[in-house]
Amino acid sequence: MFQDEARIGRIDYPKACWAPAPIRPVVGAQLVREYAYLFGAVSPKDGKHDTAIFEKANAGTMSSYLAQVEASHPGEFILMVLDGAGWHKARDLEVPKRMRLAFLPPYSPELNPEEQVWDELREKSLANRVFATLDAALDAAREGLAAMASLPEALMRLAGRNWILDPL
Repeated sequence: MFQDEARIGRIDYPKACWAPAPIRPVVGAQLVREYAYLFGAVSPKDGKHDTAIFEKANAGTMSSYLAQVEASHPGEFILMVLDGAGWHKARDLEVPKRMRLAFLPPYSPELNPEEQVWDELREKSLANRVFATLDAALDAAREGLAAMASLPEALMRLAGRNWILDPL
């Protein structure tokens, strides 16, 4: 599985959008910086996606997340591929018995398929929307994640299953 975190919330990142000529699209904006951390791990093999939302990203929340992932895959051994964030290598990080961590090279987000999942979530569920509360933003993220989870084949494509597991 490939794991990463994303900040989700009331952070404004306007995206380009389509409108017929000569109409110029109008997109709302806000100056609020309120967010939570979305932890996710995607499996290119079967398109399963495990997520959790935390207020902070640290060794404690990472330990909780890894335990949750292990519990949702009973009887499986999990090789978790992730970047080198500080909490991924913290001394007090608790890695479950049926899990091993493998680290990507520094500054290489393009190697982590979970980044593609975050891009899809932001584009389809969060882009160009103004949320009145952090809970409203997180609800929109949950709805988007549920829609993506209902299509494991799409998650497998996003995670690059074809080039990872299917040789030419």
